[in-house]
Amino acid sequence: MAVFRSVGVEVVVPATSANVGPGFDSLGLALALHDHLVAMVTDDPGVLVTVAGEGADALPTDERHLVAQAMVATWAEMGVEAPGVVLRCTNAIPQGRGLGSSAAAIVAGILLARGLAEQGEDLLPEGEILGLATRMEGHPDNVAAALLGGFTTAWIDSDDVHTHASAVTRTVHSSIAPVVFIPPTPVSTKQARGLLDDSVLRADAVFNVGRTALLAHALVSDPAMLFPATEDRLHQDARAQIYPTAHDLVLGLRSRGIPAVVSGAGPTVLALTRDAGERAAAIAAAPGDWTALAIPVDGDGARVHIRGS
Repeated sequence: MAVFRSVGVEVVVPATSANVGPGFDSLGLALALHDHLVAMVTDDPGVLVTVAGEGADALPTDERHLVAQAMVATWAEMGVEAPGVVLRCTNAIPQGRGLGSSAAAIVAGILLARGLAEQGEDLLPEGEILGLATRMEGHPDNVAAALLGGFTTAWIDSDDVHTHASAVTRTVHSSIAPVVFIPPTPVSTKQARGLLDDSVLRADAVFNVGRTALLAHALVSDPAMLFPATEDRLHQDARAQIYPTAHDLVLGLRSRGIPAVVSGAGPTVLALTRDAGERAAAIAAAPGDWTALAIPVDGDGARVHIRGS
């Protein structure tokens, strides 16, 4: 029978921008916009959730909350019976905007569940966390960036019921400053993914392979190459009908020579600015009811603190 800690466990997890143009379902960038979560085991059964900040009026406050679901799934993976839990979420990551809110919730839930169990590190080794998160999320790009921080390349090693995923993380060039343009309304990720064809033209696949390889070089070593490196033929145009303003914003920014892409499944737009002038020009292009924020890269990823330790 598992022994649970009598103290609270805190997790801080960053927002993420996936795909980064051509790197569909494989590239991710962690951003310094964070959800803060605290969980504690109680004698009362079930889960009681309080939410402040983003999603406070919309997210469930019981076992249906995604963080709570991830905690229960993690304990099941560890072979541990789920205890009663009190969970407090203070959210800064916008919901349903393409900034990895679901990935942040999943990663946070896994780390909270692991941290609350006394033998959590043995029951769920470090190398198995990303695979578990990928099984919950469906693809590894956002969860890898949320977990590891920085610029990540993630891939699935096996694609069966025991999906195992791996990732590498690299430090983004110091001159690159992301700007995110957040719209007032969300778009369903499921709807966005449903617009993509099951097959692609070979020429488009080759185009994206080359741009993805270039992007890995540009983000780390050569920001001057970011504009061609962020070109995409696989997913952004195919989804334009459900976020026309985002699509127009990307085209407008790129017409000014600013490397811009749709963030994840949208509708947030990500610009990878390279100097103060470019940053100011990008922010000035924001649609009137959108929020433009310059957000640094988060190089640390999710952090866990066990109170009293």
